Amino acid sequence: MSKSPNILLIYTGGTIGMIKDYKSNALKSFDFSHLKNKIPELKLLDCHIENICFEDPIDSSNMNSDNWVKLVEIIEKNYHDFDGFVVLTGTDTMSYTASAISFMLENLQKPIVFTGSQLPIGDLRTDAKENLITAIQIATLQEKAGPKISEVCLYFEYKLYRANRTTKISSEQFEAFDSPNYPPLAKSGVHLNFNDKYLLKHKSKRQKLIVRKKINANVVILKLYPGITKQIVEHILNIPKLQGVILESYGSGNAPTEDWFINLLEKTLKKGIPIVNVTQCVSGKVIMGYYETSSRLQEIGIISGNDITTESAIAKMKYLIGEKVSFENFKMYFETPLRGEMSF
Repeated sequence: MSKSPNILLIYTGGTIGMIKDYKSNALKSFDFSHLKNKIPELKLLDCHIENICFEDPIDSSNMNSDNWVKLVEIIEKNYHDFDGFVVLTGTDTMSYTASAISFMLENLQKPIVFTGSQLPIGDLRTDAKENLITAIQIATLQEKAGPKISEVCLYFEYKLYRANRTTKISSEQFEAFDSPNYPPLAKSGVHLNFNDKYLLKHKSKRQKLIVRKKINANVVILKLYPGITKQIVEHILNIPKLQGVILESYGSGNAPTEDWFINLLEKTLKKGIPIVNVTQCVSGKVIMGYYETSSRLQEIGIISGNDITTESAIAKMKYLIGEKVSFENFKMYFETPLRGEMSF
């Protein structure tokens, strides 16, 4: 007889960890040690749940690379004692954090499911209970060959996504997240229906987990807009200690063709600073060379971000620079899907 799965719940901060005091109407921190008493439906799940909370829970707006390392160290320390992990964090930066964790954990063989909520767990119309219950249930699922899920995911409002494919699309709707360029891994209704062919498959179940903690924060997002000036672009590209640039271009990777703009990008590349081209569009991908306005970017050596999200691109760049990937090899590594974050 198989044992009940052990699930570790990790709370970093965010709305889902708040509960309303009905006397004062104020929000206070939720005590996750009494989780099953507050959410008795969890007793229907055949699993053992333990929890770890950040000593000082943080608002998602204060999430940074150091907190990513702190989170991944908790998972590393408890990896062999638990069958799955559910991470509760603020929604505003959840896609950034979940994407980063996917790169920081190489050869992951267990589920890590990120979730949160738009309303506090004690609110009358809260989405927190459903998100939390289903996220935990997904983390418990086992098959003969091992866990049903063996990647970093994000569950929100009846859909399970590959985390490094997601972006937050609404600050008000319960359907707060979407995965514009990759189908949901599962949909929750009367039944949990998985799209098995979209799940990340591993070549070997025996590969040892490798934890990458060297995250370099010296990167910048340069978002183009009509009328952007030479002075602004020049200032951004000459930030002291800058080591990487995500260029948010128009449409399928298009940018100004003015000489001053191309020259500034070329000077940056000659310093050994990689530049990755991602689209500002919610969906679609960069196809450099498709239009004349992207041909020059291709010619000078700008890297194509393909259909990667900005959130995943910035996380991947921080990871690769932290791992000291050489400028010469950076293009090859970035344009190669490492954790299913982009299409082939």
